[in-house]
Amino acid sequence: MKITIESSRVVKPTYNGSTPSTNQHVPLSVFDKVTYNTHIAVIYAFNPPTPPNIAIEKGLSKVLAEYREWAGRLGEDAEGNLVIFLNDQGVRFVEATVDSKLRNVLPSKPTKEIQSMHPGLYGVEELVQVQLTRFTCGSMVVGFTAHHLVADGHATSNFLVAWGLATRGLAIDPIPLCTRDTIFKPRELPLIQYDHRNIEYMNNKYAKTMPITDNESNEEEIVIHKVHFTNDFINKLRAKASTGVPKPYSRFETTLAHLWRVITKARGLHGHETTQIRISVNGRMRMDPKVPNEYFGNLVLWAFPRSKVRELINRPLRYAVELIRAEVVKVNDSYFKSFIDFANSDIVSKEGLVSTADMNKVTLSPDLEVDSWLTFPFFDLDFGSGSPHYFMPTYFATEGMLFLLPSYFGDGSIDAIVPMFKDNLDSFKMYCYSLD
Repeated sequence: MKITIESSRVVKPTYNGSTPSTNQHVPLSVFDKVTYNTHIAVIYAFNPPTPPNIAIEKGLSKVLAEYREWAGRLGEDAEGNLVIFLNDQGVRFVEATVDSKLRNVLPSKPTKEIQSMHPGLYGVEELVQVQLTRFTCGSMVVGFTAHHLVADGHATSNFLVAWGLATRGLAIDPIPLCTRDTIFKPRELPLIQYDHRNIEYMNNKYAKTMPITDNESNEEEIVIHKVHFTNDFINKLRAKASTGVPKPYSRFETTLAHLWRVITKARGLHGHETTQIRISVNGRMRMDPKVPNEYFGNLVLWAFPRSKVRELINRPLRYAVELIRAEVVKVNDSYFKSFIDFANSDIVSKEGLVSTADMNKVTLSPDLEVDSWLTFPFFDLDFGSGSPHYFMPTYFATEGMLFLLPSYFGDGSIDAIVPMFKDNLDSFKMYCYSLD
């Protein structure tokens, strides 16, 4: 697939009325600081007819006036604190073409080739980048990258929906709640109840001494596999796991538990080894009082269900599902407020603690990490010609880094993106659709 870059420029906010000062900055919250320090990229494909690039660009300029952080830059203030400078320097906007029909070149799963459908992720000043790629059939692919320190997936999804509204000339509703500098203050009497120094954080000395792997050689041994779980299969899993349970287990809990067991079997791990999953937990509905859904920033911590391998694969599916639910439930209001107290204390700086969120690992075995996009409003992104008919994350060759997406069929089925070692693929396929 040969992509021709037609233009590349910066898009800045367009304000109605007075223009705000560009000499302000907003500090990162404790949740921003502890998340992944990287750009995340997503690909959206739209069928024709699609609006012209100029309309989408104007919509982007309008929505940036409400989401000013995206048009700013990351840096440090005079005291060395990480901040977002609200300088309106803008976002990258790239126009590209492909001399082919979309159906002839778009892969069904993330590959190295789709990285050409979005701007690069490294060494980038802009906090958001957009690439509109046009095809001879009239289809359009929107490649979108956003820096994770600025916002989590929930907040970024709200921005994307708002961008579509602005492009269509509609009011942005709801308006983002940009209060990251005031909303997460520690309590007057801090109460640190959990082991945050070994969960969200680790000692910087340990991080520096972690073994360095040969990323390129390991990456060659990894294959990105896509699994489609039909709604019927998921319902059978749920029924199997939920028999006799007052509150049936969710699609997410059951599908993830199934994948955890199947991947662990396929890896051929020793029974005495311990395996765990890192699961993102959105704090908006878990904190008391609840944080509005329109809060713009990061508000995610993690749950870590773990098990001995022999118990995970030999005990019923319900065992894995119960582990997942039990650990996620623990990440509650008390946990979030304990983290806020800990992260705002001087312990982090005095002990040289750094975040455990790391996207640079190539191999996670015997562990897993899951990014669940099941609740993101993909189908609400509309620039004027309807929802995307296809969406997926970009290529990430990290063994054990799972993505769960709602299928673009829109029927309740789930697509799982599963990077794994080539040697484990046949075993994974053998177990994947088994209900045992």
